[in-house]
Amino acid sequence: MNETKVDLRARAQRVRGHVLRLAARGGCFVGASLSSTDLMVHLYSRVLRVTPETMADPARDVFLLSKGHDAPALYGTLVECGFLPEARLARHLSPSDSLYWHPNTAVPGVEFHSGSLGHLLSVGIGIALDARLRQSGSRVFVMLGDGELNEGSVWEACLVAAAHRLDNLVAIVDRNGFQANARTEDLIPLEPLGAKFEAFGWTCAGVTATTSRRSTPRSRRSRHARDGRPPSSRARGAAAACRGWRTAPKGGSCGSRRRRRRRWSPSSTRR
Repeated sequence: MNETKVDLRARAQRVRGHVLRLAARGGCFVGASLSSTDLMVHLYSRVLRVTPETMADPARDVFLLSKGHDAPALYGTLVECGFLPEARLARHLSPSDSLYWHPNTAVPGVEFHSGSLGHLLSVGIGIALDARLRQSGSRVFVMLGDGELNEGSVWEACLVAAAHRLDNLVAIVDRNGFQANARTEDLIPLEPLGAKFEAFGWTCAGVTATTSRRSTPRSRRSRHARDGRPPSSRARGAAAACRGWRTAPKGGSCGSRRRRRRRWSPSSTRR
């Protein structure tokens, strides 16, 4: 797809509208869904090599929503990108439909079930390894919540991905700063988060994951740089703007050009 920035902003606004309507009809995790909307719209519109027609193509890119409580944002994005009929949203949480609180594979466009936090990065590793064995160009993108990083299984998966040098695996952390009803840094502090990923063998690059005016330049600079490390990104912000860090196991990718390494600090995300 080749939408303009205005098109992406309009699409993201429509997705946010879907999220709010789903919340009004039966309930959903509004904050988590709004914080990831721009990320998903940008991924599906500009990054992922997948369409409704290529869902059965073994060379397609795969998106996994590990923070499954963001399902309304995913459902809205799938509607706006043509994977899911909009009429289905009216049956959200209905016993007669499969649009539940968390994604499942009965929903067109959903690759894997999610809900219990901390598992889909490991699933992504399996898919990325399979793609490598098949010599496929398929890439795997896994979106994680920052509160989800409290799960030890996430960091075990980071070690495994780095050990296998999975440069076709990308982790994206929606760093909205909250989990449940408290700030992440007041519960189990995560900072310096980028340095943690790098210590686990991943490359980390700053991205602005937003459909507003600064999204495209940063996301382009964050494309795969094939140095053997898997990439990860840390996304920060609210409904209209997310700043991010993209992470990849070392030897993987994060940037189309080789860049001078810069010491990471939390202040680097506050521009």
